[in-house]
Amino acid sequence: MTTEKMSLKQRARRLKSETYAVYLASRDPRVPWYAKVVVACVVAYALSPIDFIPDFIPILGYLDDIILVPVGIALAIRLIPPEVMAECRARAAAPHDRRTSWAAAAVIIAIWLAALAWVIVTALRYF
Repeated sequence: MTTEKMSLKQRARRLKSETYAVYLASRDPRVPWYAKVVVACVVAYALSPIDFIPDFIPILGYLDDIILVPVGIALAIRLIPPEVMAECRARAAAPHDRRTSWAAAAVIIAIWLAALAWVIVTALRYF
């Protein structure tokens, strides 16, 4: 059972590293525009509060995230030129290259606040 947990942790770390490498690749000028669109859609879906199956539904709520995000990342990796992906994987593995994006955090917070404001306004209209 311990080996299964380690395997799951290793897979999660690898997925996180691959996600960061795909992000780095999406900023590379050698990557075709359609690969950048796929990356943007996967990131938008992963960070969006709106899902195909709402998260409050037991088990099924997270199933779409567990399946769609890795499949989207795999598709993006296939569309990115191999030499670019190799460089970005090396950069993603370097600990000094990672930084916190305060702009991205601000955008996500703004989206959540806008969604909350919409829910409040909609609720007030009905009551």
